[in-house]
Amino acid sequence: MLNNVIIFVLSAFLGTEVLSKVPQTLHTPLMSGANAISGITLVGAVVAAGMTGNAWASWIGFGAVVVATINVVGGFMVTDRMLQMFARKKSGTPSDVDAAKAATSTNGTA
Repeated sequence: MLNNVIIFVLSAFLGTEVLSKVPQTLHTPLMSGANAISGITLVGAVVAAGMTGNAWASWIGFGAVVVATINVVGGFMVTDRMLQMFARKKSGTPSDVDAAKAATSTNGTA
């Protein structure tokens, strides 16, 4: 038990140090990539919840499944919002876009 607490505390300090060194411009892409890894946490929570015969441990496992699901879904929602910021904006009607495209692609001929 003491070994697990020591590993948890050390990993918390290490995670804090690593994440504090990440520039702000890379934070969102890094987190969206790490979101896929969070799916592994969800699978582990499902396995942990189903492997025990103790009711208390099953409830804790169920809580882990709920929290991991919120993490994964929320991460994908943030990623989708981020990608929408960089999406090209649709402008005008299709005939306006085709007319503008035809006007610019004449190669100097009338």
